[in-house]
Amino acid sequence: MRFAACLVLLAVCAVRGADVRDCVCDLTSPETAQIRACSLCLEAAKHPASEHVILLKDNDPTKPNRWLVIPRAPYDGSDPLARMTEAERLALWNAAIDKGAQLWGTAWGVAMNGDIARRQCHAHIHVGKLLEAKLLESKEADNGFYVESAAQLPVITDGTGLWFHPVGGRLHVHIGEQVTEIVLMR
Repeated sequence: MRFAACLVLLAVCAVRGADVRDCVCDLTSPETAQIRACSLCLEAAKHPASEHVILLKDNDPTKPNRWLVIPRAPYDGSDPLARMTEAERLALWNAAIDKGAQLWGTAWGVAMNGDIARRQCHAHIHVGKLLEAKLLESKEADNGFYVESAAQLPVITDGTGLWFHPVGGRLHVHIGEQVTEIVLMR
C-alpha cells in the first residue's frame, strides 16, 4: 500500500508543470535558450542534420541511470510519433532498444510519457533499467499486449504515452497512460 501511494505521488509530481501540447520552441529567439522545456530542441539543433537519431545521457541529476533517445528533426508538441515517418519511428525505437540491451541485457525498459506529462517540447524516449519485478506487479496486471518487433509498436495518436520491455524474445507493450517513465530506475 505504501508503495502504491509513492507511485501516485511521483505521478502527480511528474505531471505538475508539464503539458507540451501547445509548445513551440523558436530556435531563432534568444528567449528560447532560457526555457527549460526547449532544452532538448536546442540540443538536437547542435547535431548535424545527417544524424537522424541522438542518444544522450539524461542530465537530470535525479535520473543518473537514464538515457534519452531523441530525433534530430524538430518533433515538438503533441503526438510526435504520429507525425514521424515509419522509418523515423523505427530508427528511434531501435536505437532505444539497442542502448537498453547494451547496458542492461534483458532488464531494460523504454518509456515515452504522454503529452500532458512530458516536460520537454522535443520528442524524446526514456531508456533505463526496468524496476524489479515485484515493484512492477501492479503494472503488469494491466492490459498490455505483445509484439514481435519494434516495427509493430503502435503509433500513439491520443496524447497518451507508452512503455515496453522485453519478455521471451518479444516486446510487452503498455499504452494509455500519461506518466510511463516511473517503471524505470531513476
